[in-house]
Amino acid sequence: MKNISIAVTDDDTLLAGLLEDFLNTCKGFNVLFTASEGGELISKLTTIEQLPDIVLLDLKMQGMDGIEAAGYLKSHFPTIKIIIISSHYKHSFLKFMFKTGASAFLPKGISPLLLKNIIPIVYEKSIYFMEDQVECLKEKLPAKTSRYILNDENDLSEREIEILKLICTQKTADEIGKMLFINRRTVEGHKNNLFIKTGTKNIAGLAVYAIQHDILSIDVFPRI
Repeated sequence: MKNISIAVTDDDTLLAGLLEDFLNTCKGFNVLFTASEGGELISKLTTIEQLPDIVLLDLKMQGMDGIEAAGYLKSHFPTIKIIIISSHYKHSFLKFMFKTGASAFLPKGISPLLLKNIIPIVYEKSIYFMEDQVECLKEKLPAKTSRYILNDENDLSEREIEILKLICTQKTADEIGKMLFINRRTVEGHKNNLFIKTGTKNIAGLAVYAIQHDILSIDVFPRI
């Protein structure tokens, strides 16, 4: 597998530098650059030859903060996956994941070794939940749920539910097309409709939607 390219954005320059040094010593990672705030991150992304696969992004920074920067990334650099690493970690992480389109939301005190293991999961699966986040999600689910029932024109179609399940279990558009005997463009069309109907921005949002509506069990999602 190719090296996972990374950009680190944090206004704590010492922390950003230490994180850069650590990740560059880990096999399979390549830190392309660090930035001190969102504006600098965007400026570097527009001039660099190779885009990072993943951006490690703080939320609260001087200048452009993490939420604003993540929104810009999702609009202008949609292929980049975002991992929020913030001292403002709380169980309202779902709000941040929906608002920013992030693939993971981690506390700033996270072990570097754990972060090293999470990055490849986000790169390959586009989503990662911490164990306490999983427990929080379970608590938010009703004690007794029933199978998702189609009863309104705004509900998901049976085909959309089928594709939602496959997306959330990390199938690519090409893989889904082959499994369902449809072309990639049709899959992407269904995927876009899913984003619109569910009000989500990325696979993390779709996953949470699927869990909350009892379409998928939370146990199918990757975690360490």
